[in-house]
Amino acid sequence: MKILKLKDTNEFTPGAMKRFFLVEDSPSFKIVNFNLDEGVTFPVHSHDLDGELSIQVLEGEGFFLGDGDTKIPAKQGDILISQIREPHGVRSKTQMRILVTIAPPI
Repeated sequence: MKILKLKDTNEFTPGAMKRFFLVEDSPSFKIVNFNLDEGVTFPVHSHDLDGELSIQVLEGEGFFLGDGDTKIPAKQGDILISQIREPHGVRSKTQMRILVTIAPPI
């Protein structure tokens, strides 16, 4: 078992996105914490792999982004689940902390 302390990754970089790899040594999944300063976009992208991912909003609010002009409101406690192949991204409205889980890890 392993305990991760998300409060230890509560850091922001002005005007940018900060990334913390929390679990990257598992053959089953990867967990990454991204902290986006206000108004920052985690660009829409996809991966040419089979699998799923989740994006959970830990704090703040903004939008889940998808293919084309897809923009879904996202606030603390919301979780987006999609295929890894499906275009996905995030835009922050306020400072925003998200937790991304990817299975299998990429």
